[in-house]
Amino acid sequence: MNDYIKATFTIEPVDEVQCDVLAALLCDAGFESFEQTGTGVVAYAPAGDFSETAVNVALEQFCFDSRIVWEHEFVEGRDWNEEWEKNYFTPMVIADRCVIHSTFHKDYPKMEYDIVIDPKMAFGTGHHETTCLMVEQILREDMRGATVLDMGTGTGILAMLASKCGAKEAVGIEIDEFAFQNTLENVKLNAVEGVTMLLGDASLLKPEMQFDYVIANINRNIITADIDRYAMVLREGGKMLLSGFYEDDIPVVLEAASPLGLHEVCHNVKNRWTMLLLTK
Repeated sequence: MNDYIKATFTIEPVDEVQCDVLAALLCDAGFESFEQTGTGVVAYAPAGDFSETAVNVALEQFCFDSRIVWEHEFVEGRDWNEEWEKNYFTPMVIADRCVIHSTFHKDYPKMEYDIVIDPKMAFGTGHHETTCLMVEQILREDMRGATVLDMGTGTGILAMLASKCGAKEAVGIEIDEFAFQNTLENVKLNAVEGVTMLLGDASLLKPEMQFDYVIANINRNIITADIDRYAMVLREGGKMLLSGFYEDDIPVVLEAASPLGLHEVCHNVKNRWTMLLLTK
């Protein structure tokens, strides 16, 4: 199981904009997930990627007059199934068409699409705005017979939903080995066909791998760093669904996407998080 560093940042005085800016800076320091609190931000990074020096460099770039105090602690890898059950992970209904639940749930509504996940990490259950936005967009698309790439697949929820929506092939790529093993288990639970999971990052992508859809729900910095590879494997006329960042970050993503022949079709927003739909 993967160990993490939990870092708690207290901002005085604090506001939502400063929390957003701090989270963006911490992405460059190796942090992968964030929780906004009433006093600042709690951030999580894989223990092997954590660097106090990188955090201090990020804080030096913080452009507000507020004072930041921070501390960190080691969080041992744990059984996330047990953690989610203890913390009341409830079934999630999206767009009145898709229900996401776990094997320990006994009471959940019957929907057109049923996704079973046993999460062994703290992301990808559908409860986060970005996952919900991506699920909603997949449900709007006609994926019958399509080929789909899901970068940073996490629990595999988006790749599996694409398959259930008729995609003939869905490839999920995940860099975290523990998450990757969890994804393999979830694919078996859902008995989906044509779904392949690969362990690695965007370096696995080759020009001969061509997809009708490229999906990436990661974070802004990873997306802008790897979007040239995403574009390389996206067929002409294909669509790219991107999330994991705020609406305010759209211009940054478009700046990286436009030279690659990618153009915005639309974007949707929930609590300032966004899903950006591009076409090639």
